[in-house]
Order: sequence, then C-alpha cells, then structure tokens
Amino acid sequence: MAHDHQLEIFRGLVKFKSNISKIWGVFFFLCLVTGVEVALGIIKPDSLTSGRFLTMKYLNWIFIILTLVKAYYITWDFMHMRDEPSGLRRAVVWTAVFLICYLIAILLVEADYIYEIYKNSFIKFNF
Repeated sequence: MAHDHQLEIFRGLVKFKSNISKIWGVFFFLCLVTGVEVALGIIKPDSLTSGRFLTMKYLNWIFIILTLVKAYYITWDFMHMRDEPSGLRRAVVWTAVFLICYLIAILLVEADYIYEIYKNSFIKFNF
C-alpha cells in the first residue's frame, strides 16, 4: 500500500516536486551541517574554545547540537518518521532524545571526574 510522502522540509519552508529532489535537498542540508562541523573542527575559533558552559567548551556544545540536528533529519526524512502516526513518532523520537541527553550527562560527569583526578593527583596529563 503506497501513500504520498510530504515533499517539504524545514516545516514547509522548502518544497520539492518529487521524492528524489527532496532526498537530494536533505542530503545537501546534511552535507552543509557536516561541512560546518568540519570547518569548526579545523579552525577552532578562540572565542568558542575559551568559554565554558557546564564544564564543557562552547565548541563541544556546538558539535553535540549539530550532531543532534543531523540525527533528527536522518530519522525524520530518510526513515520517513514524518509520515508515521504521531504516537509512533513520539515513541521513537522522544525515546532517542531522552537517551541521548542521558548519555551526554553521563559523559560530562565522567569526563569532569577524570579531568579532576588527573589535575589533582601525582599523575600529570597535558590536556
């Protein structure tokens, strides 16, 4: 049983004529986001590496947010979650969002602990 897929992205701001052009549009958006991540990783602006929020540099937060944006669009468009009933969408997307937030929290706590151990102990490590 085939059904029509919605042919727009960004909540209807960009509309496409066919599924193929929509796939290419999402692909180029994901390439753009990846390009921004790579450029920031190579350049590492001082303004983003000097400041901290919740014991992590702003640049790392930007990487996490951009990665979540890519994961969202891959799930939403390539896995066709947009066309599923809202209950299934919420079950899949919100479960992933909560698990990712939980994983980030665990990583931040553990990374801060390891940093403090190396910083305050006899073993020195150049961060």
